[in-house]
Amino acid sequence: MTQRIAIVTGANGGLGESMCKALIEQGRKVIGTFALGHEAAAATWQEEMKQQGFDITMKAVDVCDYSDCKRLLEEIERTEGHIDILVNNAGITRDAPLKKMQPEQWQAVIQTNLNSMFNMCQPVFEAMCNRGWGRIVNISSLNGEKGQFGQANYSAAKAGIYGFTKAIAQEGAKKGVTVNAVSPGYIDTPMVRQVPEKVLNSIVAGIPVGRLGQPAEVARAVAFLTADDAGFITGTNMSVNGGQYMA
Repeated sequence: MTQRIAIVTGANGGLGESMCKALIEQGRKVIGTFALGHEAAAATWQEEMKQQGFDITMKAVDVCDYSDCKRLLEEIERTEGHIDILVNNAGITRDAPLKKMQPEQWQAVIQTNLNSMFNMCQPVFEAMCNRGWGRIVNISSLNGEKGQFGQANYSAAKAGIYGFTKAIAQEGAKKGVTVNAVSPGYIDTPMVRQVPEKVLNSIVAGIPVGRLGQPAEVARAVAFLTADDAGFITGTNMSVNGGQYMA
């Protein structure tokens, strides 16, 4: 069987890296994306991954720009082969209480975390349906499930992913295309480790399993949902949060 091609947006972040590794171990050819203007960091990361035995092709894209996403996806289809798996992982935070949140903070997060779902999915979805096979996983968040003080923009965008996921899952169900969401809780990434120790201890105290999650634990969920034999799972959300929020 031809090796399936997987795309992971935000590939060189803490979670994206583990997702790329898990998909490669699953036998996929992985193409990762990074934000425009970060070419040097992406090249360094790509070389580090190669030294670890993970060959990941990296491509720049503005996930907020539909035309740029379409350009990239068409280029990949033309030069690498058809896209079988899409993991929408790119995301940002611009935290502030609502009374202090600026329109720019709201728009930046909605554009990157929610509009990117349409921008990346729409150009590949029809082709997946026509071929009769596809896997899409949209990365949401614990805070999209329960909300979070100071994150009206982030929580709204991540909650919106659930509706988007369920809607297009229905469109792809009879075509062999599954669409699911994964909602990580607090994961042991460099970003989380930058939180002040007192705040971090408070976060961990609220997690029933008593620790932060590991990036590989989120990646395991992604690999499970993108497996060839995962065709009966669609339109669902998999929470990976240590029991912090039970829906």
